Amino acid sequence: MSEALLATEAAGTDTTVPAASGARQFWRRLRTQRAALVAAGVVALLVLVALAAPLLTALEGQDPTTYHPSLVDSARGGVPLGSLGGASADHWLGVEPQTGRDLFARLVYGARVSLGVALAATVVQVALGITLGVAAALGKRWVDQLLSRFTDVIVAMPLMIMSLALLAIVPASFPRPVLVALVIGLISWGNIARIVRAQTLTLKELDYVAAARLSGWGTWSIARRELLPGIAAPVITYAALLVPMNITVEAALSFLGVGVKPPTPSWGQMLTSADVWYQAAPQYLLLPAGALFVTVLALTVLGDGIRTALDPRAASRLRVGTGRRRESKVDQGGTA
Repeated sequence: MSEALLATEAAGTDTTVPAASGARQFWRRLRTQRAALVAAGVVALLVLVALAAPLLTALEGQDPTTYHPSLVDSARGGVPLGSLGGASADHWLGVEPQTGRDLFARLVYGARVSLGVALAATVVQVALGITLGVAAALGKRWVDQLLSRFTDVIVAMPLMIMSLALLAIVPASFPRPVLVALVIGLISWGNIARIVRAQTLTLKELDYVAAARLSGWGTWSIARRELLPGIAAPVITYAALLVPMNITVEAALSFLGVGVKPPTPSWGQMLTSADVWYQAAPQYLLLPAGALFVTVLALTVLGDGIRTALDPRAASRLRVGTGRRRESKVDQGGTA
């Protein structure tokens, strides 16, 4: 999903400030979308697995970096011994070809890296987008022009090419997951800044903002207390849709060899070395690929559900598990 499409969808979201009753109505609308609720459960489970990675690997009695050369057949190039890639009571999902490292441990620790990098990059994008978008909308004309042209340059930059260039020149001593998150966030905040600027320009002309200005409030007090709540809906929508895209970018960078470096496990990094083992040890390829597929799909469905719940006028692009009649009842004040 391109950033332009994400920006278009987020920009169309209702900008009404979600009060307590608005939050309850949002939850009622979200509950009518079974697919979004299932996706939320999957995302919660993935986050729980990532957070509990040390505990889960301790229960298995393994870690993601220890080599087990006795579990691979060196005469066959390092193919895991035994059936199902060496799966056993000690190695629940088998072992990695050539090294014998435990696949379950690397998979759950890889979830930490993939989800952590994606969420951190999203936080950087949102923080920069809100700051520069609001500054452009509330600043003088020359400030608006300067920041808008700078934003245009950022949007025009090819994300993957710029990321490859920046990651290739940074010293290897810098923590790689932090670096990947910063690079993704610093290069791809432009669309969210455009959304925030457009919404802020609309909101600052409304009566309640004019009343706050006449009451003597400063510019940044108005921005913090009146404008930021008004742009919450499109920002939340865009952020929810950005997370799966950032996971894909991190996996692609690791696959290209400039992302997270060994021995730190990452799903994209696992796929890098798995492409030559898909016949001899297919689980080595299928496990990280399946984890990426499920994570991105769940986050995409959840993001679409949040977008639809925040803006009842927008039809969901994923109609599975939703009902127009139930949504109509909820919007009229009924219970789901």
